[in-house]
Amino acid sequence: GDASRNAAATEAARQAIEAGECVVLPTDTVYGIGADAFSAKAVRRLLEAKHRGRDMPPPVLIGEPTLIRALAVNVPEAAKDLVDKHWPGALTVICHIQPSLRMDLGDTEGTIALRVPDHELAREILRRTGPMAVSSANLSGQAAALTCDDAIDQLGDAVAVYLDGGPLAEGGAPSTIVDFSRDDEGQVLRRGAISVETLRETAPNLRDLTLEADEADE
Repeated sequence: GDASRNAAATEAARQAIEAGECVVLPTDTVYGIGADAFSAKAVRRLLEAKHRGRDMPPPVLIGEPTLIRALAVNVPEAAKDLVDKHWPGALTVICHIQPSLRMDLGDTEGTIALRVPDHELAREILRRTGPMAVSSANLSGQAAALTCDDAIDQLGDAVAVYLDGGPLAEGGAPSTIVDFSRDDEGQVLRRGAISVETLRETAPNLRDLTLEADEADE
């Protein structure tokens, strides 16, 4: 049945992550390619699989909201409030990384982007593997994979284990990214599945930098 299939899939993913390999897994937004966040070599593999540079560090997915305390420092109140309200969910927060952590995710300037996905299989895997660097499962510049076959077509044998969670919501919006590393009130860097209006119900002083960028373009 489903439970034993999921258990086998989770175990295969755990073993691959432990061996420093990449896995593809379904999330609540798009299919993701994941690697052990604590292994610089594994993260490099992930970036290479996507043909992506260190200038675009992947976010880190965690299975439980409480893990933010182990991975980030000086988390402002507005970030805690947003996380309490919207995790698990399509909200990524950027915070200062715990300095003692050995993580090399790319050019992060001492920050870490964190999210708890609202997807049971993804969280089950994350509970077994620990924090995973996860980026959308596609080649850089291509559309994000919404089916496992999409991901296989693009990433091929650069990935050790593919977990098929079925087709994901068409046009799945990405997570909304809010940066708390430069401003305690939060700066929206990317609009996504959770609207800025909704986030402002909890964090009223959020700045929407995407708007300011639009205005600068005109």
